[in-house]
Amino acid sequence: MSDERRYHPKTLAVRAGSEATGYREHSEALFLTSSFTFDTAAQGARIFAKEEAGYLYARFTNPTVTMFEDRYAALEGAEAAMGVASGMSAIFTTLLALLDQGDRVVCAREVFGSTYLLVEQILPRWGIRPTFVPLGDLDAWRDALKTPTKLVLVETPSNPTLEVVDLSALAEIVHAAGALMVVDNAFCTPALQRPLAHGADLTVTSATKFIDGQGRVLGGVIAGSEALVRGPILSLCRTTGPTLSAFNAWVLLKSLETLPVRMAAHCDHAEAVAAALALRGDLEAVTYPGLPSYRHRDIVQKQMSRAGALVTMDVGSRARAMAVLDRLALFSRTANLGDTRSIVTHPASTTHSRMTPEARLAAGVSEGLVRLAIGLEDPRDLVADLAQALDG
Repeated sequence: MSDERRYHPKTLAVRAGSEATGYREHSEALFLTSSFTFDTAAQGARIFAKEEAGYLYARFTNPTVTMFEDRYAALEGAEAAMGVASGMSAIFTTLLALLDQGDRVVCAREVFGSTYLLVEQILPRWGIRPTFVPLGDLDAWRDALKTPTKLVLVETPSNPTLEVVDLSALAEIVHAAGALMVVDNAFCTPALQRPLAHGADLTVTSATKFIDGQGRVLGGVIAGSEALVRGPILSLCRTTGPTLSAFNAWVLLKSLETLPVRMAAHCDHAEAVAAALALRGDLEAVTYPGLPSYRHRDIVQKQMSRAGALVTMDVGSRARAMAVLDRLALFSRTANLGDTRSIVTHPASTTHSRMTPEARLAAGVSEGLVRLAIGLEDPRDLVADLAQALDG
C-alpha cells in the first residue's frame, strides 16, 4: 500500500500492511512454518549478515507477523513495529532492550499491577534503579528527572484508575532531561490515541485486549522509530525469542480491520453506562474520562478522540464489591478487558493483588473499586444488570 500517510485510519485498518503471494489470495496468508529456506548457501550467509533482505527463522521473522506489524505501525503513526507474545512481553522487552545495569527508570505510580512489580522487583535484580511518580503531577516528574534517568514509562489512561497525563507536556519534560518516553496505549489503542504524535518515543500495547477484541489470543506490540524498534528491540527479540506466533498474528491482523468500528461502539456504550452510574447516590465515585465531572477533561479532549471503554465505580467496601460482582448476570467475571463481552473485575483482589496494600492505595486502587470493561451488548441491558446488582 503506497503512501499510507494519505489515507484515513479506517482505510489503514483494512488495507495497510497487506502483501499477497503469487497465488493472489485476497485475505492475508497464514505462514505456519518454523524456518525459511535459501536458494544457495551463499544466499543464506548474505541474509544472516543483513546484506540481503529475507526471512530466516520464525522466532523473529515471519511474513504474517510482518503484515500485522506493518498495519499496526500505520495506525499508530510509527516508522516500525515489533510483534511479541503478550502485552507484558512488550513492556519487558522494551525495558530490557533499552536499559543497562546502573540505569534509572522513572515509572508512573498508577500502572497495571504486573508492570508495577516488574519495575519495582525484577529490574533491580539487574541493577536498574526504579522510581515511581504520580502520573498526572508534572512538578513531581520535573523533580524526579533532576536525577539522571534513561527511560520514563507511563500508561494513560491508567489501569484501573483511569488517570491521565498530558503527553505533550510530559514529553517536553522527559526529553529535556535526556530520557526516552514509553507509553502503554492498551486502553485506547491507536483508534483513540496516538502517543507518538504527542512526543512519545515508543508505545507498548497489549494486543490481547482491544486489538483482538474477542478474548481469543495473546499478543503484544511495540511501535516507534525505525532506529529503536529495528535496532536494540529487534536485536533482543532475535536473541531471546519473545515470539508472537503466526496464528496469533493472523488473528490480530484481521481484527485490526474492525478496530475503529468496534472502538466507536465500545465508547458509545461506555458513555451510556457511565452516565447512568453517575446518577446514583450510593457510590463513592464513578470515573469515566468522558463524564462532565472528570477532572482532566481538557487533557482527554486534547489527546484522545473518544473517552474509551473503561468505567470504574467505587462501591465503598471490598464486601460490597464482591457481592456486586456475584450478582451481575451479563458481565463476565475475569481479569481481561477489551472483549465484545462486558467484563467486571475487582482489581484489589486480582490484577493488583500482588502489590502491597500501601502501594495499591497510593495508586488509587481502593478495596471498593470495581473496573468495568464495557463490551458490545446493548447498553440498556448493561445498565439494568448493574442496577439490580447494586440494589442487591
